Amino acid sequence: MDLENVRGRIDKIDDEIAKLYDERMELVGQVIEAKKQSGKAVNDPEREKKILLRVAEKVKEENKVYLKRVFESIFETSKAYQTKNMDKHTEIGDKIAAAIEKGDMTLPAGAKVACQGVNGAYSGIAADRLFELADITYFKNFDGVFQAVEKGFCKFGVLPIENSSAGSVNQVYDLMKEHKFYIVESIRLAVSHCLVVNKETKFEDIKEVYSHQQALTQCKRYLEEKFKNAKIVAVENTAVAAKMVYESGRKDIAAISSRECAELYGLKLLETSVQDSDNNYTRFILIAKNLEFYKGANKISIMTTLPQNAPGSLNKLLSKFSNLGINLTKLESRPIVGSSFEFMFYFDFECDIKDKGVQNLIGELDDSTEQFTFLGAYKERV
Repeated sequence: MDLENVRGRIDKIDDEIAKLYDERMELVGQVIEAKKQSGKAVNDPEREKKILLRVAEKVKEENKVYLKRVFESIFETSKAYQTKNMDKHTEIGDKIAAAIEKGDMTLPAGAKVACQGVNGAYSGIAADRLFELADITYFKNFDGVFQAVEKGFCKFGVLPIENSSAGSVNQVYDLMKEHKFYIVESIRLAVSHCLVVNKETKFEDIKEVYSHQQALTQCKRYLEEKFKNAKIVAVENTAVAAKMVYESGRKDIAAISSRECAELYGLKLLETSVQDSDNNYTRFILIAKNLEFYKGANKISIMTTLPQNAPGSLNKLLSKFSNLGINLTKLESRPIVGSSFEFMFYFDFECDIKDKGVQNLIGELDDSTEQFTFLGAYKERV
């Protein structure tokens, strides 16, 4: 047979498959109604396995594995359709629904905000961008920011969550999970680091350089080239580093900090834009104790684990987003401390939290994974 004749036969088979698939999905609609009444879960692994074993008997041995992949795809699209149309109640789903009922809130012009570091810190700069009148209180560490919001001393907290060069700030993710706080807004802040010193300091005099570990990582190449014999010291914050240089009065130390810090503490800009990448930005999140949705919220963040020793579990999870037409903007993983080969996955995705299918998906993930944290739905300013 020539190629065109073979393709013609394949087209006829494909048309029949499409017709049967449409018929199958109509029956899935009836399954949805039955599950609504019985309260059964969307996911039914035992039935899926029985179907796979049955249909595998109908094909040649060399086609069994390929058929398994086809039916797994059918199962995932079926479950996506069920997820979108089920009226399922879960704890997190009910919380989200309650927050939506309040309506879209407007971020106040002024608020009491907790930040880590001292005056001049990048977190403070981010807070001033988020609010017209930010009443900022600084705390020594990230945990202090969470405690301030937990105890009601501050309504909001501003924290770095990710840098384009140095990656995610894992400590903040861990504290978000521990305190069960929510992201209500975020902002991407362009970060330009400067080498700042006391007035009479010369480049060749510098023996020690201070900054936050993230900033040191962002300036790694610069430091290796310019300060091969200097001591590099990590401190709590870039603004703390600048303040230390100012208060010491020493002429042999420097800080990597912001231009704003140099102006604030009367320091000299010895060099500017010392970060390794010109496209260097940090994402800061605005956290709150209560689940709230503000106008323009179009981004969602979650954390979750996957079943251990389950082949294809990540692919199956990703298909849940793909089948609902959800665009993932971040997927990152890191090992869970104290566990053997278990990972926590961070997801950011673009969608409307008011979409019932999205709410059902979040509820399904909460029910079906060992650890799941809904971090919030929010708008990201650029």
